[in-house]
Amino acid sequence: MSSWEPCIGASDEWYTPAYIFDALGETFDLDVAAPFNGPSHVPTDSWIYDRSLERAWAGFIWMNPPFGGRNGLVPWLDRFFAHGNGIALTPDRTSAPWWQDANRRADATLFIAGKVKFERPDGSIGKSPGAGTTLFAAGERAVNALLLAEMNGLGAVMRRIAA
Repeated sequence: MSSWEPCIGASDEWYTPAYIFDALGETFDLDVAAPFNGPSHVPTDSWIYDRSLERAWAGFIWMNPPFGGRNGLVPWLDRFFAHGNGIALTPDRTSAPWWQDANRRADATLFIAGKVKFERPDGSIGKSPGAGTTLFAAGERAVNALLLAEMNGLGAVMRRIAA
């Protein structure tokens, strides 16, 4: 989050709402950045809640990493694209170098329509965030999930045209 957003540093515990997973229509093999008690809505039976960047990732993954400070997403996105099979959720920071790099590396990008109101650990809904939300796809299965989500009205997909 940027310094002008009032909740910076308050908590990294914000959960993805169920409607995003409903639109994607997928089941994941692993949530690589889950809360301690497991993912609230992520359709998966396996998750990593600590030291994820040090552990093995396998299969089709979901990644909603801690947004943290400036460039805090870079190691997560590097690991995500090296893995090459899943969907990553990040804030829309289209002018940030890390976002532009991720967009170039993604097989598809979905801009979620409107502002996602994430959930707190107690189940309450957060206020409208200062930025929108992007889903990055790595791999064909992830691309297909983003295209389905677009058809389900979640947002708009952008794909790179092969040269």
